[in-house]
Amino acid sequence: MIKESRRGKGRQLLLLHGLGASQRSWDLVLPRLTASRSVIAIDLPGHGASPVEPGSGTFAGLTDAVERFIRAQGLSGIDIVGSSLGARLALELARRSGVGTVVALDPGGFWTAPWERPFFRTTLSASVGLLRIIRPMLPGICRTAAGRTALLAQLSARPWALDPELVADELALIAATPTIDDLIHDLSTCPAQEGPAAKDSGPVIIGWGRDDRLCLPHQAQRAMSAFPSARLHWFANCGHFPMWDQPEETAALILEATGG
Repeated sequence: MIKESRRGKGRQLLLLHGLGASQRSWDLVLPRLTASRSVIAIDLPGHGASPVEPGSGTFAGLTDAVERFIRAQGLSGIDIVGSSLGARLALELARRSGVGTVVALDPGGFWTAPWERPFFRTTLSASVGLLRIIRPMLPGICRTAAGRTALLAQLSARPWALDPELVADELALIAATPTIDDLIHDLSTCPAQEGPAAKDSGPVIIGWGRDDRLCLPHQAQRAMSAFPSARLHWFANCGHFPMWDQPEETAALILEATGG
């Protein structure tokens, strides 16, 4: 059973977080979004408060689960915003079946160079291993700007400026996510993300941090090649999570792109 929260009023908007994270990833942009949108934020299966489901350790299984959730909740045609893994899920949903506007922030899956998949797998697995070791100490480490900078150097262009509690909570969730090892393996070995097949999906907007050190900026052009009708938005001074490093610009892009 996917756990969700619903806030705000207006046109519906579904938020999909990244690998090992939770719906709390969107906390910095939620106040702006919920002022004019009915926001549905979920914890993906095996993440946050959502239990593991069959297939939760694979990209295809997660996509199936979100697709079932959309059907069960009567959300056909809903606008979707995703971050990282959630961004790739949003693009795959646009490829599979009719959804509304998709805003994909730093999506994975656009690897073609031989070294890119090992880079993703090795760096992320090492980070997860470290977080498991230091998990009891995370609140104290994250209270210091130096600690946040050391732990989030690959994910944020301004880690020292992030909220210590948000960082500690999200990193603890990454360390505790039961399917994360399986997902890292699957994401680094499964086929690259394909372009759209569905005829009834809405526009696609792809956002990318110019300082992303996980899904590297040159991969944005491959995403645009796969989705040639998409619009590309660059975030300056921004790492892998625009809603963390540039929350005001991220919220403005989401609302503009989805008619909010």
